[in-house]
Amino acid sequence: MNLGSALRKRRKEQRLTLKAVAEKAGISEGFLSQVENDVNSPSVETLVNICNAIGIEAGDVIRQAQNQEMLVIIRKSDWEDVELPSSGFVTRRFFSPENRRVIDSSVLAIEPGKSIPARKNIKNSQEVLCVLKGSVELVHGGKTLKLSKGDSVHYWSIQQREIIINKGRGLAVVLWVGTL
Repeated sequence: MNLGSALRKRRKEQRLTLKAVAEKAGISEGFLSQVENDVNSPSVETLVNICNAIGIEAGDVIRQAQNQEMLVIIRKSDWEDVELPSSGFVTRRFFSPENRRVIDSSVLAIEPGKSIPARKNIKNSQEVLCVLKGSVELVHGGKTLKLSKGDSVHYWSIQQREIIINKGRGLAVVLWVGTL
């Protein structure tokens, strides 16, 4: 289990929302979501504040993170009842940044009318999207591809001209895989 997963698990066990924990810890809801999804790492002080907000010792969370798993599963129930921060999307990564060497992968949940931009600082990367629920549009260079549940696309990334948009009426869930 990585740090973010341990924090999210504890928060949910305590039946606390992202917003409530973020306010108590003195950070933004978006930053807490990034920490839980291992997109961003908190400072020691911020980690302690988050842990205090969810009622767990920082040392316990760190010990859990040290026992890194070699296999990570994201169950369908993990994205059925997803809490979306004000950004309108959440990224649930399979492995934390320090455990990714060749590929990156995640399950993306995007609410209607919201979008996810391309990854930053990635060049010459190949990516795959597979729509698990709902529909999305992939803007790739000058093309816009409409993808529905079950559709997949494999493409070379174009950082400045790439975005995934949910123009549907319901939550869209997408499996995304990309090379580093």
